[in-house]
Amino acid sequence: MNYKKLLASRRVRMWILALLNWIPDSVMIPLQYRIHTGRKLDKKNPSRFTEKMQLYKLRYRNPQMLRATDKLEVRSLIKEKGFGDLLIPVLQVLNAGERVDFKALPERFVAKTTDGGGGNEVFVCRDKNSITEEELNRRIEDWFKAPKAKKSAGREWAYENGFPRRVIIEELISDGENKDLPDYKFYCFDGKPVYCQMIGNRSTKETIDFYDMDWNHQPFRGLNKACENADKPAPRPKNLEKMIEIATKLSKGFPFVRVDLYSVGDRVYFGELTFYPASGLGHFTPDEWDERLGNLFPDL
Repeated sequence: MNYKKLLASRRVRMWILALLNWIPDSVMIPLQYRIHTGRKLDKKNPSRFTEKMQLYKLRYRNPQMLRATDKLEVRSLIKEKGFGDLLIPVLQVLNAGERVDFKALPERFVAKTTDGGGGNEVFVCRDKNSITEEELNRRIEDWFKAPKAKKSAGREWAYENGFPRRVIIEELISDGENKDLPDYKFYCFDGKPVYCQMIGNRSTKETIDFYDMDWNHQPFRGLNKACENADKPAPRPKNLEKMIEIATKLSKGFPFVRVDLYSVGDRVYFGELTFYPASGLGHFTPDEWDERLGNLFPDL
């Protein structure tokens, strides 16, 4: 069921889901899985990655996940793990009611809420002349006005962390050209990176490709049916071995986590830790890869 066609407004969808907060996770998660995939969630003998992801939401509780899902709090977690040098420099942190120090901002920057996800509540500024101080402040005010949900839309436990919404403004990292950097997203199972999902051309025609740890292109896509592979496989990243080492250390202690990184010149930057890609409600193409990745997911 393509519910987004029925309800085009994201705010309306979030409002409806908020009204359904009273429904227990044990009921809502299987219901959402049925709506999105057309399949019944097999709780006793799950085999698919998307099935095990639902049980991950229902059963797994690690307090570190609560810190990892807040874009400000995760920075202290990354420092504790010895990777503070990977963090993108923060320019400003705003609480509700505070205004941006516009004059202090560089020509290029990124503003985002600390509790946003899926590319929502993010503003990428590549040219400061493209927005006024008032326009930027109005945008941020609108972010703060949106109610903070008690339950995440996909019933993702780790996002129900209790931290207040803040806005952080970071430097916009780049390779010297005014274009999107590829995202390197490492699918890690029980502390072992197995596949790297590379996202390209985010602001134009987004592409999704998977590679193994030897950078062999894989014959599947996920979790978005609409995205296509790039026209040709990407060259092996210069910092691949370094990124694999980082992903291995950051994923240790979690049954599954996607470690998102950027590679710029000789440097690697931390993006985020994602425990529930697409909330486990997307699709792999071909479908058999849902089972193959499910075989890598530890039993919960």
